[in-house]
Amino acid sequence: MKIEPNGVAGTYLREHVRLGDVLDVSSPRGSFILQSAERPVVLLSAGIGATPVLAMLYALAGAHSTRQVLWLHAARDRQHHPFAAEVRRLMPALAHGRSYVCYSRPGPRDRKGEDFDATGHLSRSVFDEVGIPPEADVYLCGPVRFMADIKQALATMDVAPERIHVEIFNGSESMTPGVVGAATRSPHLPEDDADTGPLVSFARSGIAVHWKPSAYQSILELAEACDVPVRWSCRTGVCHNCESGLVSGAVAYEPQPLEKPADGNVLVCCSQPIRDVVIDL
Repeated sequence: MKIEPNGVAGTYLREHVRLGDVLDVSSPRGSFILQSAERPVVLLSAGIGATPVLAMLYALAGAHSTRQVLWLHAARDRQHHPFAAEVRRLMPALAHGRSYVCYSRPGPRDRKGEDFDATGHLSRSVFDEVGIPPEADVYLCGPVRFMADIKQALATMDVAPERIHVEIFNGSESMTPGVVGAATRSPHLPEDDADTGPLVSFARSGIAVHWKPSAYQSILELAEACDVPVRWSCRTGVCHNCESGLVSGAVAYEPQPLEKPADGNVLVCCSQPIRDVVIDL
């Protein structure tokens, strides 16, 4: 368990939870899951972002998968390299598995060739050396800036955007991105606005956009594409930080929220319109 300085949850678990205590927890949520296919798999992470892709590595190793599996990880040094021993133990179960680790600032006792493979950061040159297949499913998790840089590098390699699966993993994410401290830009129609599908009207922003299910997974993603200011944090219907007024219309939820929003409200982070909707944003 990772304990952040002044972290509330980790500190509470360490200081108060004891053997035999019963914890009320929810089942795993979200769409960041291993796709059932025979395409190559790239598990790509930085820092503690290795956590969700490690679960995928366990699943592949447990099934003795014959798929090509690349484990690519970036850390500062051995001291800040989570799950290193577990990954080394799991890789031999994969017939076509390879691990490649970069340390940005290896310590004097860190051993190249054993603890890590290269000094520096994951980059296009590393991807070329390892040989990422353009048809691979890529699962990406880490700090926001890291993920943006990696997605850009993958785009230059012709990896299709729909094959890049991203998990936002940043404990310090603002609870009001798009509302507080963001660059000011007037709400606008997206570049790929369609002329069919349910009409999503953002009442406060004064724009109406047709819903395109192939382009967006949630009303939140549509709002972001239009630079509509909106609060969010979890994107899976847990925290209710994105709860907004539903003036009219109806939505479906995927994934289902942990708790339903108040009557007359909608959780934009995990909802999709099933007919024309007007939202108080």
